Amino acid sequence: MIERAPLQYLARSGGLRLAYRMRVGCGLTIVFLPGYMSDMEGGKALALDEWAGGQGRAMLRLDYSGNGASDGSFADGTLEIWRDDVLFLIDRLVEGPVVLVGSSMGGWLALLVALAIPERVVGIVGIAAAPDFTEWGFSDAQKTQLHDAGRIVEDTPYGDQPYVTTLAFWQSGQAHLLLGAPIALDCPVRLLQGQADLDVPWSLALDIAAALRSSDVQALLIKDGDHRLSRDADIARLIEAVANLPEPT
Repeated sequence: MIERAPLQYLARSGGLRLAYRMRVGCGLTIVFLPGYMSDMEGGKALALDEWAGGQGRAMLRLDYSGNGASDGSFADGTLEIWRDDVLFLIDRLVEGPVVLVGSSMGGWLALLVALAIPERVVGIVGIAAAPDFTEWGFSDAQKTQLHDAGRIVEDTPYGDQPYVTTLAFWQSGQAHLLLGAPIALDCPVRLLQGQADLDVPWSLALDIAAALRSSDVQALLIKDGDHRLSRDADIARLIEAVANLPEPT
């Protein structure tokens, strides 16, 4: 068993502390971006971190504000705030280029982070990446509820706590939609998508691939893969995708 990096904190503006685990290593630093209401202790993040440790690779795992071990309230978070949390930690903790690995909403954040610092992001791996889900993931009735009540509370099969979506989060998502225009990124991108995913339509991976300006984009459709993509075979595909990203020239 590879020893995990210690839990540490870094305070952003206002004194709110962001939790992270930074594995020291060589080569490109892998940065894992969790999904909505998830954290850095999820199975995919841990498996990738153990692989990175065995390879002597540097890796940063983190919790957005209001998530996991970080300070703050989840209900105060927005897509823009969480993007800026990631940018802050990369700026303060990482030297050199990074590879972003984003799960579900983390895949949306990976694209937004890469657009903010394209000179530092040399590869992206999306796991059921879900850009623009505020646009396609809510019914008209849910959008009405958001505007009338300010939030939606829903049961979820992915945890003990219900999903909470606030109007502020939904509005921040609508302000950062990506798929209606070319996505001006040129780095290699790998997209892993289950075709049995009940949350993210598998065709979205093809839409992302088509929108990206990069010519080095590959989408792997896993016929029996669900939204989690956390089975041993799925983890192996994730590690292979990260390991085989081309080194920048």
